[in-house]
Amino acid sequence: MNGKTETTDIVGLLARLAVGGVLIYAGLMKALAPVEEFGYAIESYRVLNAQLSLWTAYVMPWIELWTGLLLAAGVFTRLNAVLSGLMLLGFEAMLGQAWLRGLPITSCGCFGSGGGNSIAREFTQNLVFLALSWIAARYGGYWSADKAAETL
Repeated sequence: MNGKTETTDIVGLLARLAVGGVLIYAGLMKALAPVEEFGYAIESYRVLNAQLSLWTAYVMPWIELWTGLLLAAGVFTRLNAVLSGLMLLGFEAMLGQAWLRGLPITSCGCFGSGGGNSIAREFTQNLVFLALSWIAARYGGYWSADKAAETL
């Protein structure tokens, strides 16, 4: 590149900030709420038992929060964008199996225990963020801590 900002740089930056921002928000909403609420939401997918659901509810908000913070800041951008994409694929698998099985999911647990959207809407929304994660991994280096470290 010749130092000129390209459209892909801006799109990559916006994708990185969007995915990072959603992960920060989701992680914070769950971290600030009682862990049992998120644990119950995880358990309602009928994939993990109560103990593993609660353990996941303790850990997942912090993984989301830190991944989102690092991605938004552009620290290890590609790694964190890929990690975000893998998390979103996991969320899609959970939503997809619940949708196919017709489970009565009242709150997906995505943003804490507050009211949620339908499984179909959450599934579609996650597909959008999955695509944004790919864009962030591919083009998200603009205005990043990674790029700033290269110039030192």
